[in-house]
Amino acid sequence: MDIVFFKRLAKSKQIPVGACIVLINLILALFAPLIATHAVDDMDFAYIFAKPGEEGHLLGTDDYGRDIFSRIVYGSRISLMVGVIAVGIGAFLGTVLGIFAGYFGGFFDALMMRIMDALFSFPYVLLAIAMMAVLGAGLFNAMLAIGIVMVPSFARVVRSATLNVKHEEFIISARCMGAKHVWIILDHVLPNIIPTIIIYASLNFAGAVISEATLSFLGLGIQPPTPSWGSMLSEAKNYLQTAPYMAYFPGLAILITCLGFNLLGDGLRDVLDPRLRQ
Repeated sequence: MDIVFFKRLAKSKQIPVGACIVLINLILALFAPLIATHAVDDMDFAYIFAKPGEEGHLLGTDDYGRDIFSRIVYGSRISLMVGVIAVGIGAFLGTVLGIFAGYFGGFFDALMMRIMDALFSFPYVLLAIAMMAVLGAGLFNAMLAIGIVMVPSFARVVRSATLNVKHEEFIISARCMGAKHVWIILDHVLPNIIPTIIIYASLNFAGAVISEATLSFLGLGIQPPTPSWGSMLSEAKNYLQTAPYMAYFPGLAILITCLGFNLLGDGLRDVLDPRLRQ
């Protein structure tokens, strides 16, 4: 990368904030046993619904006397895991389909894009819920469902980027020299659309976190007693009048995490997208 890239990176105001939030989430996920103040499933029935700050519970306790702060810390592991694996599934499958559709065109392109359009017409969360109803509840099925739901959007973006690259002179030169299609795709097309994939993947992390929280809130995602921000919100909805903090802190964790990934994605788009360069 040239020095101009690092100059644009240094001038960005969004990337440092987003990167700090993402880094904090990463630290919480990696060092959860050291950061958590209590065992994640430790029930203290003597201090049920303890308010934030009472009896050594930083963010209070829930209806089982479990420490909310510790569960939020461990919940960050689930959110990041779902984000990485689900976005990875969507990015890989969508990139393969998008590159082949955009590069070869013709009947395969028309057929693939009509299938993607049909899937894309369904609401994002509704399609994930429908897939979970077929696959069943659980962490692995949630990641798989969210990843598959992301495939159409990735395929459309990658196809568009491939169409912009395939007519460049260096691609035409490689064809004239007799280079094989696979070599052209891997050595010329893919490296030139990597920035687009990175930007779109970073923006989709927030969507994956929200989708996992939604599925867990509905009881289709992470199952108790595994801590998840969505399942914590689901448990808190019955106690909004008596213990509203049970919903405040998991909701705030989702908000801040999604904000961090969106800021990071927007910043990377401003830095890497040549159309936005001044």
